[in-house]
Amino acid sequence: MDFESRRLHLLISVVAIVALSFTAEKCRELVGEEGSSQSGKFTILNCFDMGSGTVACAVKEGVKLYFYNIRSSHAERARSQAIESALVDAVAQGMSPTDSAKHAQKEGKKAAKLASRQAKRIIGPIISSGWDFFEAIYYGGTVTEGFLRGTGTLFGTYAGGFLGEQRLGRIGYLVGSHLGSWVGGRIGLMVYDVVNGVHLLLQFVQTAETEVREKSERSESSFFGETPVYDGSEGSSVYESPLDEESYAYKSTERQSYETYEDSEL
Repeated sequence: MDFESRRLHLLISVVAIVALSFTAEKCRELVGEEGSSQSGKFTILNCFDMGSGTVACAVKEGVKLYFYNIRSSHAERARSQAIESALVDAVAQGMSPTDSAKHAQKEGKKAAKLASRQAKRIIGPIISSGWDFFEAIYYGGTVTEGFLRGTGTLFGTYAGGFLGEQRLGRIGYLVGSHLGSWVGGRIGLMVYDVVNGVHLLLQFVQTAETEVREKSERSESSFFGETPVYDGSEGSSVYESPLDEESYAYKSTERQSYETYEDSEL
């Protein structure tokens, strides 16, 4: 049952990462080259170009491995010291060699676990997270990009180191920390690209709503501001027709009087 649950969790995680990767790729296409994450352009393939990419990857992973190894060595040193101290106490108490060995192993395991918890909160993940943050800034990314990548690296290093140590011990911690650091940083960049894409879509929707609102306001203002326009021909026919009739009557009367005057003279 526990094995089936782990398989289900692994399957869900893989599907979620694939979906996030697909969404991030579409968002990068939406926002364009300049708006997408800049540090994500440096992929693992650049580490094999036998040039500056190889040198950069070697230095980066070497620093991470050094600090991860410091944490692991600190835990081993604490375990050895605890075993020695427990053996001395067991001999002083007169315990049998078998019981003394069991007691020493138990105490050493406790001490190593405690030292590991103390060290992994400080050394490896924080160094790895800070490195990725400044790397994102160096490649021209924003502070938000660096923060999200560094946060993803931090949690990925914790998770990978914890799971690897449970499976394979010290070697598992080193391998898991490296893989978790890389996967976590990539997930952080994916989240950054998705956030950028969603922000651009929201801006587009708000701009479209603003344009529609302005058009409706302009149409309403033009509708209420219109004045009735009358036809000039109709107005002239209504108001000028009485004047035309009076002038015509006056001219006809004047013509008749003139003709009467000429007849009288003759």
